[in-house]
Amino acid sequence: MKDGENMKDMDMKHSDMKMDHSNMSGGHDMMMHGGHMMDMGDLRQKFWISLVLAIPIFILSPFMGMKLPFQFQFPGSDWLVLVLASGLYFYGGKPFLTGARGELAEKKPAMMTLITMGISVAYIYSLYAFVMNDLLHSQNHIMDFFWELASLIVIMLLGHWIEMKSTMSAGNALQKIASLVPNQVHMVHDDKTMDHDISMVKAGDIVEIRAGESIPLDGHVISGESYVNESLITGEPKAVKKNLDSKVVGGSINGEGTIRVKVDKTAGEGYLSQISKLVSDAQNNRSKTQMLADRVSGWLFYAALSVGIVAFIYWLIFGNLNTALNILVTVLVIACPHALGLAIPLVMSRSTSIAATNGLIIRDNQAMENSRKIDYVAMDKTGTLTEGKFTVNGLQSLDSSIDNEKLLAIIAGIESGSSHPIASSIVQYAKDQNVESVTLDDIQAIKGYGMSGTFDGNKYYLINMKYLNENKIALDKERVQSYLDQGNTISYLVLEQKVLGFVALGDRIKENTVQFIKDLKARNITPIMLTGDNKESAAIMAKQMGIDEFRAELLPEDKHQVIEQLEASGHHVLMVGDGINDAPSLAAATIGVAIGAGTDVAIDSADVVLYNSDPSDIIKFLKLSHNTYRKTVENLWWGAGYNIIAIPLAAGVLAGVGFILSPAIGAVVMSLSTVVVALNALTLRM
Repeated sequence: MKDGENMKDMDMKHSDMKMDHSNMSGGHDMMMHGGHMMDMGDLRQKFWISLVLAIPIFILSPFMGMKLPFQFQFPGSDWLVLVLASGLYFYGGKPFLTGARGELAEKKPAMMTLITMGISVAYIYSLYAFVMNDLLHSQNHIMDFFWELASLIVIMLLGHWIEMKSTMSAGNALQKIASLVPNQVHMVHDDKTMDHDISMVKAGDIVEIRAGESIPLDGHVISGESYVNESLITGEPKAVKKNLDSKVVGGSINGEGTIRVKVDKTAGEGYLSQISKLVSDAQNNRSKTQMLADRVSGWLFYAALSVGIVAFIYWLIFGNLNTALNILVTVLVIACPHALGLAIPLVMSRSTSIAATNGLIIRDNQAMENSRKIDYVAMDKTGTLTEGKFTVNGLQSLDSSIDNEKLLAIIAGIESGSSHPIASSIVQYAKDQNVESVTLDDIQAIKGYGMSGTFDGNKYYLINMKYLNENKIALDKERVQSYLDQGNTISYLVLEQKVLGFVALGDRIKENTVQFIKDLKARNITPIMLTGDNKESAAIMAKQMGIDEFRAELLPEDKHQVIEQLEASGHHVLMVGDGINDAPSLAAATIGVAIGAGTDVAIDSADVVLYNSDPSDIIKFLKLSHNTYRKTVENLWWGAGYNIIAIPLAAGVLAGVGFILSPAIGAVVMSLSTVVVALNALTLRM
């Protein structure tokens, strides 16, 4: 009974874990406004239904008291307008009403509060006008604002829909991280394996990982040996040999061997969980950044409300209640942000379109504004600045008893017994050179040094420099120094304590990398390389690229720490990476940029994706961001700037000379600003 209860608890725990992962994905289908989550599908539906409700209002209701050519009325049309406007206010206006409540609760009135003020004043005053005109038959006709109410709600819904479409992404980094480990594991019971749910595994249990499978949990090898791809940790495309007592990390990929692992950490405690937490924390911190339009809206809200109240009191004292009320409503309605609601979404929509044609995918529009602050660009090396693939850069015989072709045939023969990426590169190189590998016997791995094999009665060793030094095997280092200076990895073929020759492999610098570094420096931006490589190789590569600052031998948490330290020192960092190990750093940086050829997790943690995998496209991003921000500011002036003149005039500051801005003229100016905003957005260029 107890075991059954434990099984039930485990199943419930796993169910909770699944729910957590599903909840993670919701962040890309929703957007936060004033503490209110706006769902993409719900917003789209509200826009179309609201538009259907608004069209009859546009036809049957006057525009700021003026009857337009396409409008007409019939007996009872006022009642129809009232019903449609009421439905529109409570249905289409709900996201703004809820958002305003959240903003006011946080004591930070912004766009939602300004919109709510506009639509609420327009609706309530229009109800008052309807009662006075249609029910009480007042002799003095009171102008309603049903037309303005409908247009404001529809335009604001459209603007927020455009904004959401341009900022929401298709994937989810945390969900992708969770998917790296299998749901089922091969647990070992009395030397027999049984498949169980991963949530049932606890520290101390033994699991079997077969060829090509993902390692489910952190632990250490207790039997078997294999090569494991740990690029998610190091970022380097190197398979690491694992045998007795070797540590393995959940999410890494097993090679061709079968190993049994004793679990050290459960699913909620392992390396991937730590990575997931770093990404989640960084994304949550970033989401608190307030959009520029919200700040402008906040200022406009206070300005309109203050001017409106002062004007109401003034005209109540020196005029009458009807005049004071009319001026108050006119001020608040004129402040309605028709153009302001479209100012940023239209520019961003245009900007993302331009970006897409230039190899850029903008996943977070806030990155455009933040780009102006960037003074550091931190970059992963492998796959970002380099091609991320091992290639044979040199092969040379050092002994007259063997030529290069035979040297390659023996080296490829030894490496044919290995699944290591370097071995695969050498075997492929031999095929490309039409050199047939020789068949060796008794091929064995030499832990920490290389491999050995027997051919034609002789035992050959393919080993590293460490083996040469420890076994005091002579080598003329001048013969290999040029390859070492280029950061190559070198393997030496040895027979009877004598070096017969060597093969040099390395990762190549991308074609545009050097110019990209120069361009960054020209913009007074400091490039810094972050890599899991050893310090010697990193120093060589950094020098070749023209990079003065670098950090080597870094784990993902180390990269994340470097970013946090730079940010804490007052710097603003743009991080470029391509691996799972880069995800926390991408999310923590002021701007995260993922190489398009990288992993889904890195891409989903980034603000910008370079889908051509060319780091020099970052310069395009910086240029486009500068132009986008300039257009955004221009549009904000067009969208809200007219209020600097319109609101005081509507309040009657020039009443002494016989001029008060009428609601009709104010509406025309407001509409013209919307048109100007749209046209100005279209002039955006790279």
